[in-house]
Amino acid sequence: MIRINGMADQKFRPNRRAVLAGLSAAGSGLMLPGRALADEPQRLAWRAAEASFGWPNPAGRSLGWSSKFTPVWSLAGAEPAPRAKPGLLDVAFQNDLPASAALVWRGLDGVPSAEPLLGRAGLAPGGKEALQLALRQAGTMFCDLSLLSDGKAQPSRGLPFIVSDTEPVPVDRDEVIMIEEWRVRPDGIAIAPGNDPRDTQAFHTINGSFGSDLLGAPIRANTRLRLRLINAGPRSIVAFKLEGLDVHVMAIDSRPAEPFLARNGAVMLAPGARVDAFVDVTGPAGTKFSMLLHDGRQAHLINQLVISNEAPLRADPLPLAPPLPTNGLPQRLDLKTALRVELAFGDGQANWVIPTAFTAVSPPAFTAKAGRAVVLSLTNRAATTAVFHLHGHHFRLLDRLDDGWKPFWLDTIAIDAGQTQRIAFAAEHAGRWLIEAAETRWEAARFVRWYGVT
Repeated sequence: MIRINGMADQKFRPNRRAVLAGLSAAGSGLMLPGRALADEPQRLAWRAAEASFGWPNPAGRSLGWSSKFTPVWSLAGAEPAPRAKPGLLDVAFQNDLPASAALVWRGLDGVPSAEPLLGRAGLAPGGKEALQLALRQAGTMFCDLSLLSDGKAQPSRGLPFIVSDTEPVPVDRDEVIMIEEWRVRPDGIAIAPGNDPRDTQAFHTINGSFGSDLLGAPIRANTRLRLRLINAGPRSIVAFKLEGLDVHVMAIDSRPAEPFLARNGAVMLAPGARVDAFVDVTGPAGTKFSMLLHDGRQAHLINQLVISNEAPLRADPLPLAPPLPTNGLPQRLDLKTALRVELAFGDGQANWVIPTAFTAVSPPAFTAKAGRAVVLSLTNRAATTAVFHLHGHHFRLLDRLDDGWKPFWLDTIAIDAGQTQRIAFAAEHAGRWLIEAAETRWEAARFVRWYGVT
C-alpha cells in the first residue's frame, strides 16, 4: 500500500508526455515456453459479488481507522490470474451484485458479441450468462467491472488475464504486478470513483499488499524477469521504476512493441494500461535495486529486488531478447486514404453520456468500412488530463507531422488538458464498439460513445 503523503523520492519525476504506456511462474534457470492449457476445451468461470478487502498492516493500524476491512465489489474466480492459450474460451459469468454488471475485457479485439452495452447488455442482479471469446493474440489482458460501477457505494476490483505465448519466450520468471488505487474515508471505508473524495486519503496497493514481498526471496544473478505491469486503478496515471537495472519494454496494452529501453528504468501507465517489460538481474551478491511507484505527485518505495548469495543462474546474462511475435497486426497503415474524424471530449461535449444512460440506438461517433484505416484527432477539452480507451481495435500513436507513428500499439492513451493527439487504426473487425473517456480526477464521471465498422 502506498500513501500519497508518505515518503517521497524527489529524484524520480517521470514525464507524462513520454510514452503513456502509454508474475507467477518460477523457472529454476529454465526457458519458459508459452504457457498452454490441456487439449480439452478452455473454460473460465467468474463471479461478481460483494466482498471485503483487508487493509495490509500497518496502514489501518497507523491511521487509526475503526475498520481494518472495506466492502468492495469483487470479480473473482478459481485463479487470481488465470491463463489461457490462443483459441476459443468459454466464459461463465454470474452477477451476485445488487446492481447491473458488465465485463470489460481490456486487450480483447474483434469479439462484438462480448462488447459491453452493445453486443451484451449489463447483466442484471442474480443473472448468469455464457459467452465464447476468440482469443486471437497472446498478451497481458485485464478484465474489470468499472464500466457500470462509477458512483456506486463500493469500489470494484478486476482481475488480470494472461493469454499465453505460442512460441518459447526467453525468460526465467513471469510475474504479474497489478497496481490498484483507493480513496479511503477516516473510518477505513473505501469509496468508488465518481464520488466526492473530500476527506479521504489516497493509497495504492500492489497485488493487494504493500508490495514488500513482491518477488519473494532474493533472486540469483543473471535471472531474466518478465514483469507484466497493470494499472488497475480507475483514475490516476502512475509510473513504475526499477532503479539500477535496464528495463526493456516488450509489449504495451497486450500487443508486442518494437523493444525499447525505458528511460531511467521507468514506464508510465494510464488507468487500465498494461506493459510487459524484460529485466535482466545482474550484479554481485547482496546488491539491492529499488522498485518505486510514482503516483503523479511523488515516488514511493514499494519493494527492493535483492541479488541472492547463491551462484548465478548462468555464467552470463542472456542476450537481448528478440521482439515478441507480432500476432498478425498490420505493419503499415494507409493514411492517405484514411477516414479522418475529429473527436472532442470533456467540458460538456455533446453526444457523450455516462454508461448507465447509454442506449444502443444512439447515433455513432463515426462509421468506417471494414479494411479502411481510420485517423482520429482526439482533443481533450477538460481542465485536467483525460484518458481515452478504444474498444475493439488497437491503434498507433501518430507523429505530429503525420509522417509516421510510434513503434507500438495501444488501446488506451492519456491526453493532457487542452491538447490534441492523433491516432490511427485499421478497421479490421466489423461490429459496434465503445469508446470511453474520463478525466483523471477521482470524482469525474466516465463518458462513452460508440463507433461502427461495416
